[in-house]
Amino acid sequence: MATYTNVSYAVKNVSTSGSTVTTVSSGTLGIASLVVSNTSASPITCDVYVTRSAVNYYLVKAATVPVGGSLEVIQGNRVVLQTSDILVAVSSAATSADAWVSAISVV
Repeated sequence: MATYTNVSYAVKNVSTSGSTVTTVSSGTLGIASLVVSNTSASPITCDVYVTRSAVNYYLVKAATVPVGGSLEVIQGNRVVLQTSDILVAVSSAATSADAWVSAISVV
């Protein structure tokens, strides 16, 4: 019988080379919400993608996040990740963004 667990993941100071938000170790992960917030004094752009079998699949690419603003990358629908999928966030400027994910883990 499957076990369902509410989970959340956070990344402080998303990097310019990519910060792993989460890696699905087993089962599936249904992402309900993914928010990237600009913590700097200048506008930034961000990418969010899933790496599956060494291929990057972009959920958003070069999206602008205004000063003091946030971008809800996933809202309303679910994005389901499978075992070994990696969720990555990238910011255009170092230490300028935070990312938050709310999800349901199914194992």
